[in-house]
Amino acid sequence: MSDIGARAVVLGGSMAGILTARVLAESYADVVVVERDKVLGVSTPRRGAPHTVHAHGLHARGHLILEELFPGITEQLQAAGVPTGDLGEMRWFFNGHKLQPAHTGFVSVTAPRPVLENHVRNRVAALPNVTFMQEYDILGPVATDDREQIIGVRIQRRAEGADVEVLHADLVVDATGRGSRTPAWLDELGYQRPEEERVKVGLAYTTRHYRTKPDWFDGVQSINPVASPAHPRGAFFGQVGPDMCILSLTGVLGDHPPTDPEAFLEFVRSLPIPDVYEAVRDGEALDDPVSFKFPASVRRRYDKLLRLPDRYLVIGDAFCSFNPVYGQGMSVAAIEAATLRDHLRQGKPPAPGRFFADLSRVIDVPWDISAGGDLDFPGVEGRRTLKVRIGNAYMARLQYAASKDPEVTNGFMRVAGLIDPPEALMRPAMMYRVLRHAVRRPAPGPSWLDRNADSATAD
Repeated sequence: MSDIGARAVVLGGSMAGILTARVLAESYADVVVVERDKVLGVSTPRRGAPHTVHAHGLHARGHLILEELFPGITEQLQAAGVPTGDLGEMRWFFNGHKLQPAHTGFVSVTAPRPVLENHVRNRVAALPNVTFMQEYDILGPVATDDREQIIGVRIQRRAEGADVEVLHADLVVDATGRGSRTPAWLDELGYQRPEEERVKVGLAYTTRHYRTKPDWFDGVQSINPVASPAHPRGAFFGQVGPDMCILSLTGVLGDHPPTDPEAFLEFVRSLPIPDVYEAVRDGEALDDPVSFKFPASVRRRYDKLLRLPDRYLVIGDAFCSFNPVYGQGMSVAAIEAATLRDHLRQGKPPAPGRFFADLSRVIDVPWDISAGGDLDFPGVEGRRTLKVRIGNAYMARLQYAASKDPEVTNGFMRVAGLIDPPEALMRPAMMYRVLRHAVRRPAPGPSWLDRNADSATAD
């Protein structure tokens, strides 16, 4: 470890922040994580992170980076009862069709988000040069007189009568998430705010936990009917502990899953496949349904700013916030941390412009996957380029082909897990597998309720 500065400060103690602290600890003598909540030893959802109640997954690429940064963490999680499995061997449904299972060889971790964060955070907190300052409000960066460089941050303990403190730093990294105030802080310092790209999805998650019955999952980690234009209601139903499972319902464009228990169950019944409803209709619920709204995916284009203060970076959801149904957030945060590590290994503080340019390239693929997929829904607002239209037309064919051919499932999951680039799905051998099953865009599979109604009519 070679020090390139005395102190680095990370704003925010969620996954992006703690992964950032982990890589900064290799290059700075002292790393301080400032967080508004109490986070050390906390393995349950907290007020400042309400989204952590809902289903989360750490998929292929993110898992590989975590294992590199924290050797043995997979075994540690498994010993604590956290389910792990192969992403391609889960029970996936796209557009009403069940995908053929495929062994990808890559691990997916489906711990409750607070549990996973607690394991990672404990590993970071154990580093001798990392300190957590919990229950502090972050008031804004401190700049030099000419405002060309950030030299610290103003903070205030969340206690009555507490004084404002200045925490001096050689580098400040904003990992405060979707609610980041960096655009406003830049404006106050005389810089431009970054442009924002938005894809309005009007998404809501509603989640409930159940005591698992052995026959519900039949050896698979989760059952996931994914929302599509023909079947816009979706769900993630998976094991998150030895005897507990999570059911997160999703609804877009204002069709939000309700929190009333009876209405929640009726929403489950309306899913295109019966598997989830037949499991939970007589199941033992462990809590009441809780909802979380996600209005839009937001990409802040810091990479396009011509002027930036030195020694100040943005990372994680503060840089780009993805539609959570694609399960990319934690894995992308891990890739971004690895990108920061590459810059730090050059032996000098990262230059914001070059760092943001590299981060933007990291973002391009997951953004195209999630934002492009959202634009397949006719009611979602956004620019449908020729690339988006062609991509969605081909993806519909590919997902149908995956219901016939496990090799297509394998290729699809490698891209979804951010292992392979999307171009891998356009290679001749893959295109042959896809088009032999779906030359034309296939019709969606019918809902199980429609099949039952047709059967009753026939009788």
